[in-house]
Amino acid sequence: MNTNIENVIDSVRETFNFEVVKMPLTGSDNMYTPWYGLFRDDTCQYVGTGSVTERYHPHTADDVVALVEAASNIFENEVELKCHFKDGHYVSVAPTNDYRKEIYGTSDNVFPRIMISAGLDGRAFQATMGYYRDLCQNLAMLSSVSGTHVSIRHTRSLRTKMNDLIATFGRLNDGWTNLTDVIAEMESREVVLSDFLVAIYGEPEEDSQRSATIHTNRTESIVRRVMRERWQSGRPAIQNFRVSAWEAFNAVQGYAQHDASRRGNVSGFDRVLLASRDQSVQKAERLALAV
Repeated sequence: MNTNIENVIDSVRETFNFEVVKMPLTGSDNMYTPWYGLFRDDTCQYVGTGSVTERYHPHTADDVVALVEAASNIFENEVELKCHFKDGHYVSVAPTNDYRKEIYGTSDNVFPRIMISAGLDGRAFQATMGYYRDLCQNLAMLSSVSGTHVSIRHTRSLRTKMNDLIATFGRLNDGWTNLTDVIAEMESREVVLSDFLVAIYGEPEEDSQRSATIHTNRTESIVRRVMRERWQSGRPAIQNFRVSAWEAFNAVQGYAQHDASRRGNVSGFDRVLLASRDQSVQKAERLALAV
């Protein structure tokens, strides 16, 4: 646990101990082009998802430090960080367990997490108040809850704007209250799990064994997750396949984060980011909030 802001800053600087630099891209025989590429200055590895123009200026590691410092201020600088780099800087900011919110009994709890996204695509930096659910180790963000998202314009030398950054992140204070209120509402509503899953994934394609196999395997994985989490949380046995909307959403989100097949060497942090962008997870959120 990082217990003061100096440790927080040191942790980020140690992880992001490199800069992203802009270098000209040339054609054959060093032919001039108006395009530039982004590269890590320690490994020369190409980063980003495409070329940039001469006017583009990549943010610095110090800019990321400033974002994290401002976010940590919400939790009185007593935070734990997880830092990740993949075509941009990502940091999960977690406070002490004093912020725990019980959802069902004492075994189904959520804890606030601020996810900072500083991509290299020229768009504004994003910070989202999400939750970590200890029952299933899901780390999720609900896109439709008010007060849980802020944007920070990509400008040079964010550290000189620290007061503004702190004020911007301060708007997330109410986001945690809003988020836990929505979660409690989801827990109070019931859905039929089989109908919920059909509404999200549809039925398997006719005359397609592959589609039927994928559908069956996914459904069985999600149902096993629900059953396991109900037992771990001390909930009663399922009646008529009815579960809370909270359970149903987390089963879909958990499947996307932990179980879904992903291409390549995907880290745990990558899986969190991929699940947050997963269309099925977004559809599950809308459905869970609409019942």
